[in-house]
Amino acid sequence: MRRRFWLGIAAVTLVALGSVLAAILVYADDREDFDQMQHEEAVRAAHQAEAVAAVSVGKLATAAAFAQTQNRVDRHEFEVIGQTLIGGGALDGAAYIPRVPAPQRDDYERALGFAIHEQGQGLSMRPARPRLAYFPVTFGTSDVQAERLRGYDLGSDPLRAQALRRAADTGQAVATPVVPLLIGGTGINVFRPIYRDGASLQSRADRRRALTGLIAGSFRVDNVAAAALTVLPEDAELQLRIDGGLAYGSGEDLGDPASVPLRIADRNWVLAVEDPDGPGLSLPLALAVLGISLATLLGALILTWNRRERMRDLERQASQDALTGLDNRRRFERDLAAAMARSRRDRATGALLVLDIDDFKRVNDSQGHPAGDRLIKEVAGVLRRRTRRSDTLARLGGDEFAVILPRCSRAEAQIAAEAIAGEVREHRSDEETDPVTVSVGVAMFGDDPRTSAATVFSEADTAMYAAKDEGRDGVRVFDPVAVREDIS
Repeated sequence: MRRRFWLGIAAVTLVALGSVLAAILVYADDREDFDQMQHEEAVRAAHQAEAVAAVSVGKLATAAAFAQTQNRVDRHEFEVIGQTLIGGGALDGAAYIPRVPAPQRDDYERALGFAIHEQGQGLSMRPARPRLAYFPVTFGTSDVQAERLRGYDLGSDPLRAQALRRAADTGQAVATPVVPLLIGGTGINVFRPIYRDGASLQSRADRRRALTGLIAGSFRVDNVAAAALTVLPEDAELQLRIDGGLAYGSGEDLGDPASVPLRIADRNWVLAVEDPDGPGLSLPLALAVLGISLATLLGALILTWNRRERMRDLERQASQDALTGLDNRRRFERDLAAAMARSRRDRATGALLVLDIDDFKRVNDSQGHPAGDRLIKEVAGVLRRRTRRSDTLARLGGDEFAVILPRCSRAEAQIAAEAIAGEVREHRSDEETDPVTVSVGVAMFGDDPRTSAATVFSEADTAMYAAKDEGRDGVRVFDPVAVREDIS
């Protein structure tokens, strides 16, 4: 029983742990699917932003190629080019920027009517120190009044100057870090170099000598983000980072975003997306609660079953002989009373057999109590073999046994008693060489409804002692007539 109890507890524990594990696996699977979906959303957003930006960067390359063939671009030509540059892409502004040798600066400004002043739009309009060349915004187009920006020297800004040099040296489109834009707001400038038509561009020195100007484009960060947001769910959160700093989005850290690279011109960005519709805990929690509840119910049932089993064990121990496993005297008395009640109800007779091992004290004295215990168990085994399932066996104490035979006539009871006595007589054990015998007393019940269980037991006991007095190894059936004659 104890083994079954612990097996049940182990099963309950496995059910509880299994439900928790199932909840964890379900959540992990949902989380993996969600992370994959979120990553795919981020990739789509980055591709969308890159594609939109690439269209505009490609237009800058086309405009630079046109300017290179024309050698010099006038206002009308740039107005035509500029409208195509800021239409259908991500550019918010575009400008034509010639490379003007420093000695020609004043003449160039007067020829184009630049306003000669030191400050404009909060930006320095002249360099702090003389340089070999400067890069003025000559023509511009945007969604704001670009005319007021004419003459601004892009080479005077250290961040833009670095991008200008890289563009001239590489011949590729080059982007600045996030800077305040001349057209307003923050974003990046992308420069595409213009070289003298037909000049050698094999080396960096060749390209520097051949540089005649640049086509510049302005990307507002908000518009780059807007291009990415077009393919994201409405409630998704987006962040754009460049050079380790936040360029767009909330300053708060996203919980568990999907981050992918985003490239515009020659500069790498990081696009981070967090979809708030993450995997819910309702299903995993339901699985865990259901499993734990089931485990709790099973545990309660097992504890209840164990308690009942324990009570039955205690009851069995209280009514069972520890040595033989037969009923003890207390149980025997209840069984005898029940058998007599059934006999009275069914109007049938039954018999009680009381057996006592002959000369049992000699066995204990000569061979010891362990041998006596073995003999008692062997006699109990004989009784089990020689009785029916409906019969009741009991050890009354010491070497005394009892058998209740329901629905049994007087002749049948005597035959059964003699068969038991004969079986015991013929039985031999390894330790006992002398034959073992029993004296059996038989008393009938059921023919007189007024007879009590105590009376029947007393009659069987009296008959058993009569068998001993007659020489042992015999059967004696109680005869009330003979008893009255002996008394008289």
